[in-house]
Amino acid sequence: MIELRVDAAGLARSRFAVSPLHEVAATLLPWGVRPARDADPWVARARRVLRRARLPLLSELALDGGGYVPDFLSPHPSGPSPSIEEELERVRRTPPDRVLSELETLRDGRPGSGLAGSQLPPQVRRVMARGGAYVARQVAEELRRYWDLAFAPHWEMARAVLEAEVDRRAGVLARHGAAGLFNSLHPGIAWSDGTLRVDSRFTVRLAVPLVVVVPSLVAAQPAVAVDPVRGGRRPPMVAYPVRDRATAPVPPSAELARLLGPTRAGLLTALAHPSSTTQLAERHYLSPATVSYHLGVLHRTGLVARTRSGRTVLYRRTPEGSRLAGTR
Repeated sequence: MIELRVDAAGLARSRFAVSPLHEVAATLLPWGVRPARDADPWVARARRVLRRARLPLLSELALDGGGYVPDFLSPHPSGPSPSIEEELERVRRTPPDRVLSELETLRDGRPGSGLAGSQLPPQVRRVMARGGAYVARQVAEELRRYWDLAFAPHWEMARAVLEAEVDRRAGVLARHGAAGLFNSLHPGIAWSDGTLRVDSRFTVRLAVPLVVVVPSLVAAQPAVAVDPVRGGRRPPMVAYPVRDRATAPVPPSAELARLLGPTRAGLLTALAHPSSTTQLAERHYLSPATVSYHLGVLHRTGLVARTRSGRTVLYRRTPEGSRLAGTR
């Protein structure tokens, strides 16, 4: 069990973030090999790309079982939705001492927390001999290639889902407060008496200045990244899996299809969760232009609303649209 004590000021500073590099690094954990049954197909494909590509450091740092992936591979998001370029630059600029300290944690473990050490792989030892700055540059280059091969084609859709999840959690916070928010994230995450508890095979108890919360399409269960450097002051990052999302078109009723036409009826039915034009086009095997046209009609008739989430426009059903679709 990981227990994070957060006072009122720390709770006020705590925030959500969407991180592309966190999703990349998450595939290096065991659930990258055995993704959840409802995970998106690209999650399972990512590890296959890693095995085929020439990415020696990432391949050696990837886990099939228990262990530790150094945190500098996925630095804490500097804002609510940093770009991949911003995050890769932060990897390149990781202080050399931190890079080497985290690799030493991989080697030595943290026995008091339940993290066993492991022998450093050969390629990791070779690059460490050239210094922490060299390691950071090499890792950033491999992360860039891994991103381009396995993640870039899917990120627009993934980001829209993650940002919609953050917006949804903001609604929970407004209606139910911070305790209700944390207790709604996952059964393995609980808040009570000023302490955030996360189910884990590790044992950590810390007073922390704030918590960074990161929704993930890759994670199969909650995870906490606690600063592995002795005396380090980086706040913990709590990741949790996003599972409440639409993944396939739902056929509309025959009555709705006759009223609106099959295409508009299908799009209205699919908007049980906020979605972008690109997401709807891929799910329904339509061109983005066709989807945009029909969404425009539904918007002008008051059946769907649209909001901007970062650089993406998300559509959702209005109450009138939900009543017409036969849902509440």
